[in-house]
Amino acid sequence: MPKLWNETIEAHRSAVRDATLDTTAALVAERGLTGVTMSLIAERTGIGRATLYKYFPDVESILTAWHERQVAAHLAQLTATGSGARDAAARLAAVLDTYALIQHEHPAHDLSAALHRGEHVAGAEQHLADFLAGLIAEAAAAGEVRDDIPPDELARYCLAAATAARALPTKAAVHRLVRATLAGLRG
Repeated sequence: MPKLWNETIEAHRSAVRDATLDTTAALVAERGLTGVTMSLIAERTGIGRATLYKYFPDVESILTAWHERQVAAHLAQLTATGSGARDAAARLAAVLDTYALIQHEHPAHDLSAALHRGEHVAGAEQHLADFLAGLIAEAAAAGEVRDDIPPDELARYCLAAATAARALPTKAAVHRLVRATLAGLRG
């Protein structure tokens, strides 16, 4: 097949997949997890049920794919945030602030609890912990944060602290939490 044909087919498949993920997430928000069926997803997406089943075997696999996409987007956002700051301490502060805001904007609920059991989450959490540990090691080498505790342990401390942002009422409270976390890193 010509290259253009392959690119067109792939673009179509990607569009169908994205539409299915977006529609499913909207339906779950609207109707709850148990109120969503493959038939309803196909109808709202505007594709046939047989086509939908070519892409996904069930609602759970759609939600898992949606969650994988969300996690990847958050990791990309954090990486971009970390690359924009001028020094190691500023990069670390920007990443922690962004991560805490993500936690605040996406509080835990039944759906996220179910989706956070997947292997993709464990890999993403490890990637994030390694990324933070690298930032912390850079900041420690520059004398900007403590060096008496290994960076991987401090990264876990930061991640645990940032999850508290889920329960905070305002963004101002989230920023205060991040400042307290950073103060703990400075020792």
